[in-house]
Amino acid sequence: MRYQSFWTSIIVGIVGFIPLSAKVNKSTTVNIQVAILFDTSNSMDGLINQAKSRLWNVVNTLTTLRYNGKAPNIEIALYEYGNDWIPSNKNYIRQVVPFSTDLDLLSEKLFSLRTNGGSEYCGAVIGDALHNLRWQDGKSDMKLIYIAGNEPFDQGPISCKETIREARRNNIFVNTILCGDRDRDEISGWKDGARLGEGEFFIINADKKIIYIETPYDSEIDRLNINLNGTYMGYGNLGKTKKEIQHMQDMNAATLSMSNKIERAVAKSKSIYKNTDWDIIDQYKLNPDIFLTISDTDLPDALKGKNIEDKKSIVKKNIEEREKTSAQINELSAKRQQYIEAKSKLEGRTNDDDLGWAIESSILKIAGSLGYNQMKSP
Repeated sequence: MRYQSFWTSIIVGIVGFIPLSAKVNKSTTVNIQVAILFDTSNSMDGLINQAKSRLWNVVNTLTTLRYNGKAPNIEIALYEYGNDWIPSNKNYIRQVVPFSTDLDLLSEKLFSLRTNGGSEYCGAVIGDALHNLRWQDGKSDMKLIYIAGNEPFDQGPISCKETIREARRNNIFVNTILCGDRDRDEISGWKDGARLGEGEFFIINADKKIIYIETPYDSEIDRLNINLNGTYMGYGNLGKTKKEIQHMQDMNAATLSMSNKIERAVAKSKSIYKNTDWDIIDQYKLNPDIFLTISDTDLPDALKGKNIEDKKSIVKKNIEEREKTSAQINELSAKRQQYIEAKSKLEGRTNDDDLGWAIESSILKIAGSLGYNQMKSP
């Protein structure tokens, strides 16, 4: 028994010297998670249109962030609330997209949102996002909730204050965005929500029309985007459908403006845009031995019937072409951004009261407080 006690003491002593972070964090990956909660009641068409217009700007802002020199893994979730099409026993809340890296899915679902009447329960939707999304727990992770709406903040059966306090206990920042005038009676509740959530509070004009600035670089980036799409090779059950969705989301972005389509093209040129579940190129980069296990019938036509070395050769050529095209897009994007900033300054233009500005500015502020750095030309 004395020997057992001795070795038990040694083991306990060793374990006691293991850093807490080593016990908690099973991965060295740094994560950024952003949950966006939109009021989709009748009066919120302008908000949804701004979200469609600014999605890719927000994504591109996220891609500029680094933690200790490393690019974080980025996941975005989408909720809607306050819509009569959603059952009352669900508190008029619907999880549209769980935390995901699938940006085409996020775009597709965002463009499918429709407004319709309803009761807006902010506490309930924050609570649902808190409890039903898979939040990471790394000490360097940045976890954000954005809730946007235009009704009193404290409606519904679930306490906003208690839910937000719980979010902060889990290191989640809650940011609130009130759509409407600055003299509204509802302002205090939304402001208090951000204060409790240690996030940012904004008032935006949800009906403001987004002003886009055309640049001399847009047409070339658009051409390169076509080249980029050509490097994607769908495989398996999802391949064909997802390739069509990729094209459709390009078209959805273009319905708003050429500028919006270009922002999407820039996002697609970054590492955040990954499609391992349907693109054999991304899957090969993740698993170079994929051709040892995948059935020939699941492969794209260009690879069917070929030996493994020929398959790898074709894939590697696509990888080279994608990397080359992405680098060209990024180079032009940096020049494009400089052009936009210079022209905006010259003409006195600002976007300081729309949804995109609210989300982007608060992301950068909170990220800075957590030790993240921003790369100006990623």
